[in-house]
Amino acid sequence: MCPGPRPRNAAATRTAILDAARERFAAESYDDVGMRDIARDVGVDAALISRYFGSKDDLFLAALESCGDGSALMQGDKAEFGKRVAHEVVFEPKKADQLKGMSIMLRSIGSNRASEMVQTTCSAQFFGPLQDWLGGPDATVRARLLAGFIMGMSISRELGGGSFDLEPAECERMRDRLAVILQALIDN
Repeated sequence: MCPGPRPRNAAATRTAILDAARERFAAESYDDVGMRDIARDVGVDAALISRYFGSKDDLFLAALESCGDGSALMQGDKAEFGKRVAHEVVFEPKKADQLKGMSIMLRSIGSNRASEMVQTTCSAQFFGPLQDWLGGPDATVRARLLAGFIMGMSISRELGGGSFDLEPAECERMRDRLAVILQALIDN
């Protein structure tokens, strides 16, 4: 997809490789993506990808980690979490990196190797910090339930083309009900 050889710029080349990998892993399963495919997308030799990232696993992890870690969820007052996050899920447009991350995770389900890497990364970068932030009894269970509600609602919205295909008043009622569910998990 690149018309000719790339000029020599290590940082730009590394970024281009990572961008191409994110696109590929979001569109295809881990097992179907080859280093040569990504190299061809960028216009570099596959050996250069190994030089910058190491193995395919390392490149996959870098692509996954570059999509964000969900730390924005844990910013702000816990007492307002349900309202804030429910409003975001129902009304705010998703950021491209968030959607790429979800796509990469969903496409990884079919691959034992990729699924294992996603689980490890999510535990270290998202579930662990969320559990610590929540604290209290059953923090692990509450963190998983929160993530399930948020991801499920986000996927449902994206399946509707970025909206829930509801009337504005219905969206407001959905936001209000979701806020109560999420806040109950925060408050224990």
